[in-house]
Amino acid sequence: MALNRFRRNLLPEIEDGLKRAVNLTDEKGQEELNKMLVHHMGWSGISSNKSIAGKRIRPLLLLISTSSLGADWEKALNAAVSIELVHNFSLIHDDIQDRSELRRGRPTIWSIWGIPQAINTGDTLFAIAQIKMLELRDQVGGEIALNAQKILLEASYRLTKGQHLDIAYETRIGMSIDTYWKMIGYKTADLIAAATEIGAVCGKASSEQKKLYRDFGYNLGLAFQIKDDYLGIWGNQVSTGKSTRSDLMTGKKSLPILYGLEKGGNFAKKWEQGGISYEEIPLLVKELENEGAKEYTQSQTSEFTNRAVEALNSLNPEKDAVDALMELTIELLERES
Repeated sequence: MALNRFRRNLLPEIEDGLKRAVNLTDEKGQEELNKMLVHHMGWSGISSNKSIAGKRIRPLLLLISTSSLGADWEKALNAAVSIELVHNFSLIHDDIQDRSELRRGRPTIWSIWGIPQAINTGDTLFAIAQIKMLELRDQVGGEIALNAQKILLEASYRLTKGQHLDIAYETRIGMSIDTYWKMIGYKTADLIAAATEIGAVCGKASSEQKKLYRDFGYNLGLAFQIKDDYLGIWGNQVSTGKSTRSDLMTGKKSLPILYGLEKGGNFAKKWEQGGISYEEIPLLVKELENEGAKEYTQSQTSEFTNRAVEALNSLNPEKDAVDALMELTIELLERES
């Protein structure tokens, strides 16, 4: 499989690049900060392993996109490191805002070291990400590096807008599915689109090609988030590393929940009463299924995946790399965690 070949070549380089970046904090007096970063990245502790560290989807997408244009992916490595650091910065802050005590089955930074230190640790990752992106100019030139950094910063800004909507609608009634699309576009899809677009920029793509790479990443990002929403209710708790009851308990406005609310049936009536207990969750999940939420969520995942594939098929990149991008797209659609 083309994807496996790229993974074998790219993932060790991505991981080494991330470790070099994080080790900027490995200095006297900053031992605890470094320890927090290493813990969050999945490199320390008795449960540390590759699955805990994460799939590194965004840097993989970036580097394979660069390679698909016949360019040297090694020159884009700092960009790949940068986008993964921004992603992890957002995860640390997301855990604080959601009061999530676990991430990938391990204690989150704030649950061990407290909220103030966790905020600072997330900010550290964001700052290091910008340093690494600036270093990209030594490999691809100042103009390309500046363009790449602009794309990443714009995506980071939109990410905060998406998080604002996510937090705001946890306690606000009346969120529509239309608002949901905007929220996940900002919060999830834009950063994945930035990965594929930056990869195209580093590969010296034409304006038309850059748009197609962005469209591919954006639609893949939407499908990725919808699948995540699906797993938040119907996933395997052991595989996902989090409770499949948490979305319903916390009032998270995921796609299946919004679908059920718009239906106005038994699920909506119980939801609007509030005070949902842990024991009532299986019944609520059954109501969602009866009202078609599970099937609808699956259909929307397929719809946006097909749009991503359509954009990818409109390109004419290097075959081995486009095969890898296609395999990764299908893998994300069929994942169980």
